[in-house]
Amino acid sequence: QVHLVESGGGLVQPGGSLRLSCAVVGSGLTIRTMGWYRQVPGKERELVADITAAGSTNYGEFVKGRFTISRDNAKNTVYLQMNSLKPEDTAAYYCNVVRAGWGRTFDTWGQGTQVIVSS
Repeated sequence: QVHLVESGGGLVQPGGSLRLSCAVVGSGLTIRTMGWYRQVPGKERELVADITAAGSTNYGEFVKGRFTISRDNAKNTVYLQMNSLKPEDTAAYYCNVVRAGWGRTFDTWGQGTQVIVSS
């Protein structure tokens, strides 16, 4: 059974950096898009960034060059480097992975890692 192992969240001061990691464990299927979403209480989950197997990336408008998503296909791991963090980046960050097999796709979410940006 596949599951996602997230790490890297925590407390950081405004202007600081964090690096999130998400490893896919137990997947026997082809991993397609890997990404990060975030959510604050009372709001919808929103895309932070995603990356295809070929390396094409997509970012939420609020990122504005501050974050970089990357992946290591050999390790089935996706990373999110977050720089110049702002208090409004405070949220629960969720890893998302889309896998393909048997003629369909499978959408898997991590449990979330909390990011708090505060002085």
